[in-house]
Amino acid sequence: MNLKKLVYILSALLYITSIYPLYAQLPEKVGGLIAADRNAARMSQQESPHAALMSIIDKESIFYVPSAVNAFNYLTNRPNIADVMSWEPNFALVAKSLDWGVTSGKMEFQKMGAVKRHGQYLTVWKRGKKGGWKVAIRAEVENFGKGQAADLVYLEPDDSWYLKHRSRVRLKQREDIIFSTDELFSTILKADNQAGYREFLTDNARFYYPWQEEIIGKTNVMAFLKKQRIDIVTEPVSVGRAYSGEYAYSQGTATVHTKEKAIKFNYIRIWQLNEDFQWKVILEMLFER
Repeated sequence: MNLKKLVYILSALLYITSIYPLYAQLPEKVGGLIAADRNAARMSQQESPHAALMSIIDKESIFYVPSAVNAFNYLTNRPNIADVMSWEPNFALVAKSLDWGVTSGKMEFQKMGAVKRHGQYLTVWKRGKKGGWKVAIRAEVENFGKGQAADLVYLEPDDSWYLKHRSRVRLKQREDIIFSTDELFSTILKADNQAGYREFLTDNARFYYPWQEEIIGKTNVMAFLKKQRIDIVTEPVSVGRAYSGEYAYSQGTATVHTKEKAIKFNYIRIWQLNEDFQWKVILEMLFER
């Protein structure tokens, strides 16, 4: 092989890898969800954000834009969404029942002729009727995009046994536990924000807040709230839980009191059942409504 041809091949490989990054091999279960998210992100760049988002929703999917809307109706009406959109998950988990998962990470979006904007996205996923991953809820929060994304963290489910409930009444009771837990969290927040977050966040919790880079770790979250003098009051509205039971989400409204004013927000919390059978928040996103 002559030198000119070798240089051409190497240049082509560098170009390909710049468009399609090489990813380390991931465990099968959570890897399948991450692949679904990345495939949609790739479609967004190759075709359009509209085509990508349409490919991962069904008629029950919910988008927060920022208020909750039916994603199918929203996209069918051809909304004024960004012309260019890219994202990459840096956090993912999948439930043992393989029917429920979460991804989140950094994103960029831009309208033609406008400046590029940045943020964080959060997607709660469910298994669709044909077995593929579909969006249950998706929300975004904007920031300045100045920080580098943290390394990918994922939680691969083990093969341990879980109780397979058949009764709709029992399944509803399990969701009621999440709602009651969120209500308790909200009650404590009204009295003392620091005490509430100290009690209900996991040590490695992630916190997404407007115009802030991703905050990772309970200590860092509490330090941020204290430094900014932010006081958060929340009220749960709805919940969802994985069939296997170890993960759930809650969604509701919030009022964020700053030094200057009170701002109306929505929130989404991702809950994890710990080994001591206590529910803790592993991820929280707050976004204005």
